[in-house]
Amino acid sequence: MISTLLDRPRNAWLLYVLAHGAGAGMKHRFLESIAGALGDRGVATLRYQFPYMETGSRRPDSPAIAEATVQAAVRQALELAPPLPVVAGGKSFGGRMTSGAAARSLPGARGLAFLGFPLHPPGRPGTSRADHLDSVQVPMLFLQGTRDQFAQRDLITGVCARLGSRATLHLIDGADHSFGVPQRSGRSTSSVMDELADTLVQWARSFIGVAG
Repeated sequence: MISTLLDRPRNAWLLYVLAHGAGAGMKHRFLESIAGALGDRGVATLRYQFPYMETGSRRPDSPAIAEATVQAAVRQALELAPPLPVVAGGKSFGGRMTSGAAARSLPGARGLAFLGFPLHPPGRPGTSRADHLDSVQVPMLFLQGTRDQFAQRDLITGVCARLGSRATLHLIDGADHSFGVPQRSGRSTSSVMDELADTLVQWARSFIGVAG
């Protein structure tokens, strides 16, 4: 059994299984904020913890362990809220591990939503981390900041173009990998969260067909 946090609004029409990034757990402020914004739009969230975070280690789990945890979280989501369609994904590392699980087998996940897909390490551009996405057969949403040092803009655009109709790319103007924006942009954190949540909702409705 894995540690989870379920936020389910009364009017829930969708459940997003939301994995944390490499450096922070499921109670991180960003995850709490996006869960709140999605809840306002009728999207339930199930946050969960990878084993290394549970033990207090700073070293992320191996892909095999992390992907098995993703699969367990989706199974738990289906048991906790069986009427709700499920999409899965998460922040950075959590999203990439979710996609790895989906490339192998992730029954019950109708789509994948990535909050800053970490295409490559900062300063080392490349696309090999996206090779497995060719094996993912469900719709994928890439929410990326235009200043994201983990996903050079032309490279993430090229990956999504290669994936064709399965991939939707939405760029958050001025945002970095954590979706922070500079003060000079005039944007607030809440406005960025609203854009992330609104985009995810619109994407999910496009193929799930629920008028949430």
